[in-house]
Amino acid sequence: MIWRNRNFLLPAAWALLILPASAAEKPDLGRVTPVPASEPVPIEDFFRPRLLQEPRLNLAGTHVAAIVTVAEDRHQLLVYELKTRKGELVGGVGDRDIWQVNWLDDRRLVFQLSGLKLWGLALFAANVGSLKEAYPLMQYLGSSLVAVPEQTRLHPLVWNRYDALRSEHDLGVVTVNTDRHSGQFVDLLRAGFSSADVAEADRSNAEHMEAHWPVPDAGIVWHYQADREGNLAFALVDRDGRPSLSRLENGHWQDCPVNLDEIDVVGSGETPGQLIVTGPRQDGKPRALQNLDAATGRLGEVLLQDEAYDFSDGWLYRDPATLNVVGVVYQRNGPQVTWFSEDYRRLQKSLNALFPGLIVRIIGSDKAKKTFLLATFSDRQPVIYSWIDLENHTGGLIKNSSPWIDAKRMQPMTILEFTTRDGHRLDAYVTFPAGASKQNPPPLVVLPHGGPWARDTWGFDPEVQFLASRGYAVLQPNYRGSLGYGWRFPKEDEWDFIKMHDDVTDATRTLTASGLVDARRVAIMGGSFGGYLALSGVVREPTLYRCAISIAGVFDWEQQIRADKYYQYDDTRYGYLLRHLGDPIKDKEKFEAISPGRHVEQIRVPVFVAGGKEDQTVEITQSKRLVSALERNHVPHEVFFLHDEGHGMRHIANQTELYSRIEAFLAKNLAPVGAAAAVPAPASTGTP
Repeated sequence: MIWRNRNFLLPAAWALLILPASAAEKPDLGRVTPVPASEPVPIEDFFRPRLLQEPRLNLAGTHVAAIVTVAEDRHQLLVYELKTRKGELVGGVGDRDIWQVNWLDDRRLVFQLSGLKLWGLALFAANVGSLKEAYPLMQYLGSSLVAVPEQTRLHPLVWNRYDALRSEHDLGVVTVNTDRHSGQFVDLLRAGFSSADVAEADRSNAEHMEAHWPVPDAGIVWHYQADREGNLAFALVDRDGRPSLSRLENGHWQDCPVNLDEIDVVGSGETPGQLIVTGPRQDGKPRALQNLDAATGRLGEVLLQDEAYDFSDGWLYRDPATLNVVGVVYQRNGPQVTWFSEDYRRLQKSLNALFPGLIVRIIGSDKAKKTFLLATFSDRQPVIYSWIDLENHTGGLIKNSSPWIDAKRMQPMTILEFTTRDGHRLDAYVTFPAGASKQNPPPLVVLPHGGPWARDTWGFDPEVQFLASRGYAVLQPNYRGSLGYGWRFPKEDEWDFIKMHDDVTDATRTLTASGLVDARRVAIMGGSFGGYLALSGVVREPTLYRCAISIAGVFDWEQQIRADKYYQYDDTRYGYLLRHLGDPIKDKEKFEAISPGRHVEQIRVPVFVAGGKEDQTVEITQSKRLVSALERNHVPHEVFFLHDEGHGMRHIANQTELYSRIEAFLAKNLAPVGAAAAVPAPASTGTP
């Protein structure tokens, strides 16, 4: 599922697991070269954390700050000086990770510290040259950076989402004074902390807070938006499942006449009170990227309108000197960039020539626009970060994020167009293993994405490449509801889970009919909403698949709504689901139809179930009840549950263990008819 996350939690990637953490062996992260071509690529090589992530160039163009992983499963902060090529490193103690690094000025940064890869602990500040003296700003407040004001860069805007010290909800946005070094970080995850520790964290927080803005009346805020100068300007608020927009006027929030059911906010515009949005639906046209006057609700200039895709899954690129939007990056059936500036168009053309065969993305520059930070990638090559100095005609590699991946051993991702049963065109991505042909058709794993209001994209996908390396073709269908395709369907289809299932089925049948895969050996696998679609697949299509793998899935929508009701005062999901899916009491037939966990008796194939005990997006109870139903109906199944994981698998040892079990499960159940499994399957593990 893609939800507006509950307060005080890290953003979740899809997926995963429930066993004592010690059950998984610690993988070797010291090797940074590919294994010999004569050896299979180890599972951990596909899923291990990148050596470098989230690089940020300061405005002077002198230093790059980034998240790095150094020979262990912990994320640390590296500040790298381009001229001297020297770096400075700092990291948390124990199972602590640094994430979301941002520059305030050319010497000072702010970053987040997390614990157990689940909990946001504190917002820190640090200065170049003394990173190890980093000091806390906000502790245990679910803090996130809203913006860095251009005129007061050392006093950033911070949203404190949740006061874990007092169990209070949204505290609103504050200005934080990063010049103050008072207070020590207090570790409240350790056993035996005292009330004095809580008081110290509370005192430190109060010491750093300055100006405070009130929370909008009624409803639940799920996003704050600053203007282009970094000043607080807008709030997106959910009221009983209905999204609304408020603007800040003379220190007070004013409701805007904007229908956020039809319009999506992308970023701030060029003038006060202006937003850049994805506009409403138009008959026969994709949704456009355009300006909006928030006070009046009037739509303005169209900045971009693709001929075949809604603007989606994209971001705005601002010139660091003028702060104007000079380009947009978004998704069609492949990655796309559109520049509004002739200078940037020429630069992009030159960069493309420098990196043939790769997608080139400008991800930042200095204020003078002399030094640029670049990301290059392909469907076979994980991202590589480089820099280029236009004035001195120099440049160089910063870091290959995954040097242990040999791109020559990875497989290309192709695009498959398919037609739904009601006549609409959609895209899917297909990756074939080495040696696949009509004369040698491989088994197929269908891999629907989570969300459902997300999408699969063209590029390097570690899960896909892992499966291809083990001899499976992989199909990733973008079903209705996937971002970019909404204009092709009636609006009500965005919540039609049965039709989404049908689209996955239609994509699967299109590929199996081609003869390029073995139609007798097809599995379906997914996480979160993809896990829901995986179980729906084997319930509604009992002869199409040989097995199913569901990770952190939703199987009963009434149960999901009841679980979310508990959080209805600090999370938007309850009202959102109730409004769009309906009332489970009044719409019993609908909920019966869309809840595959109620129809387990129709399953005729083995099922693998995984989930995380700390999952606060889809509670592990969903998976436990599914396992009980599988047992009652004598459906063969395997279970893998793990403590200390949530809705996003974070620890590499646990990921490696999960995919080793998936590898064995697929080998056993997709073996050629009459043949034994290539890999022995492990026994079912975990206690449902």
